[in-house]
Amino acid sequence: MKILGIDPGMAIVGYGLIEIENTKPVLLASGSVQTDKSLSDSKRLLEIFNDLSTIIEKYQPDCASVENLFFFKNQKTVIPVAEARGVILTVLEKYNIPAFSYTPMEVKQVLTGYGRAEKKEVEQMVKIALETDNLPKLDDTVDAIAIAICHSRNII
Repeated sequence: MKILGIDPGMAIVGYGLIEIENTKPVLLASGSVQTDKSLSDSKRLLEIFNDLSTIIEKYQPDCASVENLFFFKNQKTVIPVAEARGVILTVLEKYNIPAFSYTPMEVKQVLTGYGRAEKKEVEQMVKIALETDNLPKLDDTVDAIAIAICHSRNII
């Protein structure tokens, strides 16, 4: 089973594609969709739509896990992130890919056993799960991989 993990954002959408082999996650692909801040919101959302469509067409995931909006310290960013998440869910629906949602707290709980774990703890657990020391540099991409691993542990 191939699971596409997605960390939504307006500026950066992280993604990580894992495949479950004998209950172990194997990283197949990861990266990000980055939009130009000088463009209008509608153009940035269209870019997310188009780029995510390309990723789905290329990798053909069986399902997707998407970070759910839970709590935002910065009220200025919550609406653009919600809009980006809406576009992501629309793309997944267009391709008939089942989407599952997890809050950051749920992802942390599943990966570390503690819902308020620090980013470094989650990153360490992703390294352990994938049996690697080499992870992408971008936090959004690592978060997306963590979201995919979270879903894999909820279905096994």
